[in-house]
Amino acid sequence: MAKKEVILQPNMIETFKEFKDTKNIDRTTLVSVLEESFRNVIAKIFGSDENFDVIVNPDKGDFEIYRNRVVVADGEVTDENKEIALTEAQKIEADYEVGEDVSERVDFAKFGRRAILNLRQTLASKILELEHDSLYSKYKDRVGEIISGEVYQTWKREVLIVDDENNELILPKAEQIPQDQYRKGETVKAVIQRVDNENNNPKIILSRTSPLFLQRLLEAEVPEIAEGQVTIRRIARLPGERAKIAVESFDERIDPVGACVGVKGSRVHGIVRELCNENLDVINYTANTKLFIQRALAPARINSIVLDDENHKAEVYLSPEEVSLAIGRGGQNIKLASMLTEYTIDVFRDLGEDGNVDSDDIYLDEFNDEIDQWVLDAIKGIGLDTAKAVLNAPREMLISKADLEEETVDQVLEVLRAEFEQ
Repeated sequence: MAKKEVILQPNMIETFKEFKDTKNIDRTTLVSVLEESFRNVIAKIFGSDENFDVIVNPDKGDFEIYRNRVVVADGEVTDENKEIALTEAQKIEADYEVGEDVSERVDFAKFGRRAILNLRQTLASKILELEHDSLYSKYKDRVGEIISGEVYQTWKREVLIVDDENNELILPKAEQIPQDQYRKGETVKAVIQRVDNENNNPKIILSRTSPLFLQRLLEAEVPEIAEGQVTIRRIARLPGERAKIAVESFDERIDPVGACVGVKGSRVHGIVRELCNENLDVINYTANTKLFIQRALAPARINSIVLDDENHKAEVYLSPEEVSLAIGRGGQNIKLASMLTEYTIDVFRDLGEDGNVDSDDIYLDEFNDEIDQWVLDAIKGIGLDTAKAVLNAPREMLISKADLEEETVDQVLEVLRAEFEQ
């Protein structure tokens, strides 16, 4: 049986190639969508597509359409779509007889420009719908996971990031760490905060400011957390500035704070860099509210606490010299402590017989926005609590007794000197 070649317009072939090469759709689904689109157009032209065979080959970007009709005697054709006169059938192949089936290849290009345009629009619509379904299905159950993507475009209100399959992800300005700088092509790590799907138009929203982002980074860095030996109970963050993390372990052999921080802060160094030098305070969690508030306000030493559990308020009384430590620079310490404990904390000076403060000196913990907390703790461990005490101590003593690198000690001294020079 002779068959005619299909003359397919070049732009239609390019359409197939585009779908095949750039769209994240499996082959079986693509073939089904293409076939359905062709059948929709055929049904509009002939009134029915049930007697047509549509063969799609997305790998090559081509297709074939065959119309199947029954041979009837001349003059007895009642349905031109499903029947063909004997004389017409014998023009295709001379030995056709009445009652036989004729399968004839159809030249889709002859349907006209409007039919081809209709097909392209139908395909584009269905492919877009499939892409949206695929993207939503991929991410809807991954909220809370960390993902790495490549910066594709930066705007004033958001950054467009693409994953390894070229799907578009959005990092809004409000979810960016203030110190972040984004350049096209660089890799960015963030947590999947939510997946919106309004009008079947999924949007994957990322966050670098969410406490969950810090939690996931800790889970990846601290084996004891990943293995369930240490639990993160609460996190409070001022993104890019400071964070407080409350941890707990039910294994008495494990120090949860030490496990998270690591030797000389080794386990948090990478996290601090990822968070643009955000200082991390790790404390032991406790169900005892007063003790928890006391730990959350460290390094300040608290004299007494009065709780109003019904309204989640706490009045904290401290010696005058401890008030600035409790509040912290820019109010960071008390704000984070309130966020962590979920209590509104009010600080009051507890004036005793001697409430005078040495205004010329500064407690070391006030420098935790410039110096890593583990370094400060190492220095305080050898009995030096204030800036002047450190500056007056021999450099060699700081290196040997606090077990710090020379470069680290020099950086500490430089920061402390700069404070008094100001």
